[in-house]
Amino acid sequence: MMPSSKFSGGLILFLTIISTMATVSLASLKVGYYKHSCPSAEAIIRKQVNIALARNPGLGAGIIRMHFHDCFVRGCDASVLLDSTPGRRSEKEHPANNPSLRGFEVIDAAKAALESACPRKVSCADILAFAARDSACKLGGINYAVPSGRLDGRVSIEDEVTQNLPPPSFNAAQLVQNFARKGLSADEMVTLSGAHSIGISHCSSFSNRIYNFNSTHPIDPSMDPKFARELRKRCPAPSSNARTDPTVPLDFLSPNNLDNKYYLLLKNKHGLLTSDQTLATSPSTAWMVTNNAKNGASWANKYAKATIKMGLIDVLTGNQGEIRRNCRIVN
Repeated sequence: MMPSSKFSGGLILFLTIISTMATVSLASLKVGYYKHSCPSAEAIIRKQVNIALARNPGLGAGIIRMHFHDCFVRGCDASVLLDSTPGRRSEKEHPANNPSLRGFEVIDAAKAALESACPRKVSCADILAFAARDSACKLGGINYAVPSGRLDGRVSIEDEVTQNLPPPSFNAAQLVQNFARKGLSADEMVTLSGAHSIGISHCSSFSNRIYNFNSTHPIDPSMDPKFARELRKRCPAPSSNARTDPTVPLDFLSPNNLDNKYYLLLKNKHGLLTSDQTLATSPSTAWMVTNNAKNGASWANKYAKATIKMGLIDVLTGNQGEIRRNCRIVN
C-alpha cells in the first residue's frame, strides 16, 4: 500500500527487509536464492508484472490476493495455480476463487519467460511471491527483499479452501483466530487487511449489509447510511433469478493505490465487507486501525514485514516438492 512519503514527494519507499527471522532459516529460504542459478529471475518477473499492470492495474490486487489465497491453503506452494484434474477439483474452482481470482495469465507469462531463460530453476511458488511484491511496488511504492527457495506442491483440493480461508462474513475475533492458526498475530492480520485498499468486491459479498440486515435495521448499523444508499445504486437487491453480480471498488478513495486510506474508510464506517468494518468496531483491533490510518509509512513498513512472514507459511523445500515446468499442472 502507498506510504505517506509517496503522497508528499512522489518517491518510492524502498524497504529492505533483512531475512533475520528464525522462521526464514528454518524454512531454508534466503534472499538472493537465484543469484547463481538464474540471476535475472526477479527482473524477468517484475517486467511481466509491470507490463500487465500498465494495461490493467486491477491485476495487481488480483496477484496480491492470489498470494494470500495460496499461502493460507497448504502453505505457499503454488497449489492455487493448479488446474483441476479428472475426479479432483482444484482450489481454483472454489467460490472464493472462481471467478473472482485474477492474474493467472501474469504468472503464466513470467513462468514462460523464466523457462526460456533458466529452464527448471524457478518455482511457481517463488514467482507468485515475487509477483505479489512487484505488484505492491508498482501500486504502492512498497518494495522489499523476498526470501526464496520454495518448491511447488503437487496437490490442490477445492474443499480445503473452505477449511482455511476466512470468509468476508468473519468478525474480528474469528479473523484473529484464523490468522493465528497460520502463525500470524492480530496486528499482522489488520496490517495485511490493508491490501483491501485495492481491488474490487462482488455485491453478493456485502449485500446482506445494505438490504434487510435484520428485523430492526434494514442497513447494518456499522455502515454509514449515506454510503449504503450509494452502494444500493450500484448493487441491486438480491433475488433468486439474478443473473449478474456487479462489482464495486473496495476502496472508493484511491482504488488503484495500495495505501493506508483503507483505514480511514473504516473509521468513517465505509468498510465494504463485514470482515473489514469489524476491525474498526472491535475494541481489540480498533486501535490498530487508528494507528495505521495515522501513519502511512509505518503501515507500509509493517505490511512488507507481514507479507514476508506470510510467505513463509508451510513452504516446501528439499525433497518435499518440485519445480513445475508449467504452473497449471504437476510435472
